[in-house]
Amino acid sequence: MKAEIEIGKDAHGTPVPIGVEELLATRLLVQGNSGSGKSHLLRRLLEQSAGLVQQIVIDPEGDFVSLADHFDHVVIEGASYSPREIEALAGRIRQHRASVVLALEDLEVEQQIRCTAQFLTALFDAPREHWYPALVVVDEAQMFAPSAAGEMAEDTRRMTLSAMTNLMCRGRKRGLAGIVATQRLAKLAKNVAAEASNFLMGRTFLDIDMQRAADLLGMDRKQAERIRDLQRGHFLGLGPAISRRPVAVHIGSVKSGGKNGASALTPLPQADAAQMGALLHDQLAEEAAETVHRPPPPAPPPAPDADALAQSIAARAEAELSKPASAKAAPTGSVEDILREIAAEEGATFRPAATLFRDFATRCREQGVNSAHIDMPAFRRQFAFTSAGVDRLDEAPREAIERMAQGVADDVLAPYLAIVVAAAAGKRAPDEDHLARVYGTASPGRIRRLLEHLEKTGLISVHEDFGGERTITVPGIEDVMA
Repeated sequence: MKAEIEIGKDAHGTPVPIGVEELLATRLLVQGNSGSGKSHLLRRLLEQSAGLVQQIVIDPEGDFVSLADHFDHVVIEGASYSPREIEALAGRIRQHRASVVLALEDLEVEQQIRCTAQFLTALFDAPREHWYPALVVVDEAQMFAPSAAGEMAEDTRRMTLSAMTNLMCRGRKRGLAGIVATQRLAKLAKNVAAEASNFLMGRTFLDIDMQRAADLLGMDRKQAERIRDLQRGHFLGLGPAISRRPVAVHIGSVKSGGKNGASALTPLPQADAAQMGALLHDQLAEEAAETVHRPPPPAPPPAPDADALAQSIAARAEAELSKPASAKAAPTGSVEDILREIAAEEGATFRPAATLFRDFATRCREQGVNSAHIDMPAFRRQFAFTSAGVDRLDEAPREAIERMAQGVADDVLAPYLAIVVAAAAGKRAPDEDHLARVYGTASPGRIRRLLEHLEKTGLISVHEDFGGERTITVPGIEDVMA
């Protein structure tokens, strides 16, 4: 028995079948401008073959999540998972032969691309014993296999092109049959489009897209004009799984529906200009006054002139030495008080360590505090503890944190302690702005690299989903909170 589905009917009302087994071996390319019925075609294909073969749908706009309402598809919200979880999910999908929809609409475009690339790569890298046949449908494929670099980062483009090329070129031996849909053939990488042997071409108007579609269908330039005149939901099909000659197909009906905006006219609201104006301006000032973006971290203060600072220090020291013993004031503070005073100043963490140490030594002399036992390395660590707020904790957790921090390098000690202090207090992990202030940087990239370094060295564990939500856990924090 041949496994066939009906995709629609031709001009004479005769059903047009698609052989599912042949489709698995030869792949499919769908093209059509926005509004041509491309997503409707994919939905018809998925619904008709749902009971025959495993289906994996990459859905950047959330158009196919309604399949779960009628079939046994599992919807995976890409924004809710970390990269490692997405890869693990892909492995389980192949192992258990689950039909899924990877919904990406809550992610930024570049995050959609990276999530899809990692997901497809994990599908491709599944163990041989899990190489079951599956249709992999990629809507808006020009995003994931662009013909030109565009505005995405070069490493992202290389990653996604590699994943899409593996799917279309080498996926067949692993049971993966790529079905890619695009609005414009000219924007789709040629090495991805060329691997498909079946084509369904919908309405398109640009000459370059019509010519490429006509070339794939084996039509001459005059016949290519037919592509411009196609109605919504009408496609020209060709390929071993469809027909050996180009055939016009009117795509059949579907059960599930997308969430596209309504294209039909709807009545306008019954309100005159005065009422509509009042509605538009109601509490506008209050809404505009809300804080939408957090202010950027303060810029580091300019470094003081070295010569002027040296002269100032020398003058203060000379004045201090010239005082008679009876005139010298008794100590007015302690090392801890001076450290807190310096750490509380705006932009203190952005100043060089050598400048901070000179300021510390000067203040100790001015206040008669003995600091001879504190050298530069000891000062750096004590200042890190103070700026992270360890001194505000009780004695028991403070001593436990000091033991945890014994092997931590000086240059990453302050942000590590800030994370530990927040965990000990039962609070959420500090955000990037707070860590940047403690670390003495205005670069978010440095903070991300810092967190990666701390995780690689085993000091923390970071869980971040594609939606940007980050959770940080600290090994050994239970001893501090006990």
